[in-house]
Amino acid sequence: MKSYKTKRAIGNTICYIILILISIIWLFPFIGLVLQSFRSYATEYGGMVDYLVPKHFSLDNYKFLFDSSQTNYLLWYKNTIIIAVFVSLLQTVIQLCVSYALSRMRFAGRTFLMRFWLILGMFPGFLTMICLYFLLKQFGLTQAGAIPGLILVSVASCGMGYYVCKGYFDTIPKALDEAAMIDGATRSRIFFTMIIPMSKPIIIYTALVAFMAPWCDYVFASYVAFGHDTSYNVAVGMTRWVWTNDYQGYFTRFCAGGVLVAIPVTLLFMFLQKYYVEGVTGGAVKG
Repeated sequence: MKSYKTKRAIGNTICYIILILISIIWLFPFIGLVLQSFRSYATEYGGMVDYLVPKHFSLDNYKFLFDSSQTNYLLWYKNTIIIAVFVSLLQTVIQLCVSYALSRMRFAGRTFLMRFWLILGMFPGFLTMICLYFLLKQFGLTQAGAIPGLILVSVASCGMGYYVCKGYFDTIPKALDEAAMIDGATRSRIFFTMIIPMSKPIIIYTALVAFMAPWCDYVFASYVAFGHDTSYNVAVGMTRWVWTNDYQGYFTRFCAGGVLVAIPVTLLFMFLQKYYVEGVTGGAVKG
């Protein structure tokens, strides 16, 4: 018995050491990003630096971000928030409705539709970028109109992402729906007054996933808003900084901007982590 406990203690110690090392490796880039954001361009610029911790901590980079006369960072940040919030709200509503219909209703073509969407989802989205760009251009939703264009594209096919949400609805007993229908409740009333209150984890999971996609989008956002600075999101705008000749000067500002971009997402995951995990595990059932 003592030998077993000793082996178990040694095994746990090794596992903890490995996990700590992995955590250090994983966190190192983020720590470096935060530290570099406090390095002053004015006092520490002189080519490539060979140290991680700034010799003189400064808020110059953050002051630069909030100075509208020097950069459009605040406008890019606002654009990103607008896109992410609208996409999150609309995608959540649409995915919940589609998933509930596929989970509870039986209609002709249901199985074919689910399989067809599943096959379409296997193709990468960038294959349609050129087609989507010219389609959006016809409606004036590129460059100056890039923000509503990006929202429209993100929401248009969101019903195809029904998998996890439908799996969660499948775990809710159908007997509840049947009992409510016997009492005269309509489908919409069952959905809004019974199913939705019991689906908080999957609603939060769907909203978070939908929020993250446009928040981190660069490829399609740069394609649609190309050449129109006021329509950039933070990913596109900050990338333009490191393309300038003054790479070293804008790199520390890039790091400061990255820190501010990470704050909302980090806070959301910290406060909603419990529901996020419940939504993932609750939806991981057969459909």
